[in-house]
Parts: sequence; C-alpha cells; structure tokens
Amino acid sequence: MSDARALLIIGTVGAGKTTTAGAVGEVLSEQGVPNAVVDLDAIRQAWPAPPDDPFHFRLTLRNLRSLAATYVEAGFTTLVLAGVIENAGERARLAEAVGVELTVCRLRPRLTDVRDRLTRRHVLEAESLSWHLARSGELHKILEEAGVEDVIVDAGCDTPPELAVRVMKAAGWR
Repeated sequence: MSDARALLIIGTVGAGKTTTAGAVGEVLSEQGVPNAVVDLDAIRQAWPAPPDDPFHFRLTLRNLRSLAATYVEAGFTTLVLAGVIENAGERARLAEAVGVELTVCRLRPRLTDVRDRLTRRHVLEAESLSWHLARSGELHKILEEAGVEDVIVDAGCDTPPELAVRVMKAAGWR
C-alpha cells in the first residue's frame, strides 16, 4: 500500500457531500497537499441501470479502481470522494477499489435542511423532487442503522469551508 489516503464523505441525498468534498479539496490545496476530488455520482452516471444494481455500484467500483490508481500513480497523495455506501460489504468493496487507506465520514444534516436544499435544487422537477425527498428519509435511516462510517459530523449552518475543516478534524486529517 502506498502512503496515499482517501476520505469518503457519505450522507443522505442532499446532505452536501459533493460540496463538502470540493471544499476539503480546496483546503488541502491551500495546505499544499496534492489531492483529487471524485464525485462517485459522476462516475456512475449511465443509463440504463441493471435491475440487480439500480445505483450502478459495480460500475462505480470499476471506474473508481481506474481513477484512484491513476491519481495515486500521478502523485496525488490524497483522494477525497463523495458518495454513498449503505452497508459494510459496500464499504469493503469500495476500500478495495480505491486501494489506499480509507476513512469514511458521514455528514448528518437536519432533515429539514435537506428538504429545503432539495426543494431549491428541484424547483421545476416535481417528480424528481418527490423521489429525492422520499429517498432522503429512507437513506438517512439506512445510514443511521448501517454504521459504516468512522466518524460523523453534524452538518448545520456551517459554510462549506467551515464544514470541510470540521470533517478533516473529525477524520484526523488536521
């Protein structure tokens, strides 16, 4: 294993995972730490999904395996990932795919904040909003019960840079 490391930021739909991962990447850049930020949603975006893998987890793993190896080989010592894992098996498979030490941080926002964020995000998409609102509560419960994270950070009124610093501290990265 190399000296590289990875931080996976998980949370329910609308928790701010991607925004926080980007902010962590910015803090690391300011510190002079070579890093790469990977949005797992972006590397699994394809249609149609197989019936037995509705969120394209297998595709995510294949793509992540290639991306992580390429970034580490190119000298990026820190990978910051944003996405969702729902159980210990998925965590183990994702850790194997990333190929470096993995820390998982779960953002735990207030569901009222998630509802507000999703409503703004899907303002002209009633069907999409309905699905995302239902999924946010469902996924929040799944993550509460799964306990796949190493650390939990309550996400409240912080700005993205403030939340990034709190996530890094919780993960032992500062």
